[in-house]
Amino acid sequence: MRGVGLLGVLLLVGATAPAWAHHSFTAVYDLKQAVTVKGTIAQVRLTNPHSWFYIDVKNAAGGIDHWAFEAGTPSGMIRNGYKASVIKQGDEVTITGFHAKDPAQNMGMLRELTTADGTVFGLFGPQQAPSSQ
Repeated sequence: MRGVGLLGVLLLVGATAPAWAHHSFTAVYDLKQAVTVKGTIAQVRLTNPHSWFYIDVKNAAGGIDHWAFEAGTPSGMIRNGYKASVIKQGDEVTITGFHAKDPAQNMGMLRELTTADGTVFGLFGPQQAPSSQ
């Protein structure tokens, strides 16, 4: 009987763990602090729970700053028109989004990604603000 009870508790914890780990965008990003960066794709990670776009951006001193932008789920990005084969390492992009609450971090939440040919992929519509998730 104890084994059945322990199994039930483990299943319950396992089922709710993803909800504990999932954060609100508003807890991490300042939705009043817009950011736009232009650079080259270093890496794209289409993984759950959220996708990430890593880009290298030239700074004023001529060096490279590494930026990370959190985006929606892979399936959400695909629904919004993004395809994994479209953007490759080295491609030039411009990303607009919201800066992390910690101003020392080169990190943000992606709102729109624009490729060199002008194709726009967005997490949200142009006028739609993100909600707490």
